[in-house]
Amino acid sequence: MFAKGNIIMEKTFYAYHVVTERPMRLGQHILFDGARHSGVYERVMAKRDIVDDIYKNPRKYQDEALEYPVVVALRELALEEVRREKYPDYPSRMGCLYVSETLRESQNWADYFISLGRPTFQIVKVKVTGSRFVGDAAKCFDGSPRRDENLLLAEKYWENGPNPPEEPPINEFLVSGDIEIVEIVKEFSQDEQGAQR
Repeated sequence: MFAKGNIIMEKTFYAYHVVTERPMRLGQHILFDGARHSGVYERVMAKRDIVDDIYKNPRKYQDEALEYPVVVALRELALEEVRREKYPDYPSRMGCLYVSETLRESQNWADYFISLGRPTFQIVKVKVTGSRFVGDAAKCFDGSPRRDENLLLAEKYWENGPNPPEEPPINEFLVSGDIEIVEIVKEFSQDEQGAQR
């Protein structure tokens, strides 16, 4: 194992993942090798045209409240631009799996997703052969029509410097490589999800 900045590369490590898009099955492999993308990529690319228009015509959008998916696309595209330019060894947020180091952290994320009304199916244990970046979800930001501002905030996310004492970090682990589902730890019923909302 070796560490390079905030990236940790190991032959094999285990983590937990909250499954939100569609259920996974035991033994399933997911491959993020730089050429494959996640659901985040699909959602961001669906808003690419409007992001391009915002950057070309910022005055047109200066007093307009942007839809949340557009705000996310502005952020994620800035994050990806900075990652490619300055941190190419780090997993892409649009081509990775988000995992937790512990089952408890994973359960906290599941509870949070359920409270938002996001369909949440399972918590699974994964075996990762690849790399991971330890980021801070507290450093995620709402994208704005100002490209320079988005790029500056993206740089701060990837640098992942210390937080002020009153703002503890919210760890998020981005993993890439070959990811195998080795255990279905917990499955959520619709009743459980409804009860937590």
